[in-house]
Amino acid sequence: MTGYRIHFIRHALTEANEEGRYVGITESPVSAKGKRELALKKEQFIYPPVDKVYVSPLKRCISTAAFLYPEGYARVVPELREMNFGDFEGKLAKDIMNLPEYKQFLKGGLNNPPPNGESMQKVVERCYEAIQFIVEDMMRNGYHSAAVVTHGGIIMNMMSCFGLPKYSPNDFACDFGEGFSVLVTAQLWQTAGAFEILGGLPYQYNNEEDDF
Repeated sequence: MTGYRIHFIRHALTEANEEGRYVGITESPVSAKGKRELALKKEQFIYPPVDKVYVSPLKRCISTAAFLYPEGYARVVPELREMNFGDFEGKLAKDIMNLPEYKQFLKGGLNNPPPNGESMQKVVERCYEAIQFIVEDMMRNGYHSAAVVTHGGIIMNMMSCFGLPKYSPNDFACDFGEGFSVLVTAQLWQTAGAFEILGGLPYQYNNEEDDF
């Protein structure tokens, strides 16, 4: 049975991340620290070779993908963008923590968006659109491996919504430049809309894959 390996990778640390700001659709460049950390990880660990790279349209993901996979065979997938935090974009949590609308947002839920922002339900829906496009594109073009360079929140949703075994989104929180490898088989995807979670990445040099 044909299998398709997909490696989900979070973008490198940005300037706004260092400051602790909400950055969803807001552009923030990879910081000098982020570049150093990513270069060190690439030197010390293994980012698996791939046939294709799919990437969020935001520059922090594009630059991360270009560094890890400089061959230049990347395809931008708009649905891989981070959540739109609306009025909270660019804000520090400490500056908005007393706002009633922020307290309401922190209650969570699929249909509890930030003001002028995006609901979690919408994020889940476009996560499905993104992975459906990627799987179909890989099958159609004969790609057997791919990297998906995107955002922490998107990876958490992808893994918790479509990954087996099942875990909560918070169990898939990953550091910058890190993520998870999955195996998609045509039968499992077509019958259950699911993929098998293989483990975390990047890989240690003495192991082909980490156990999850």
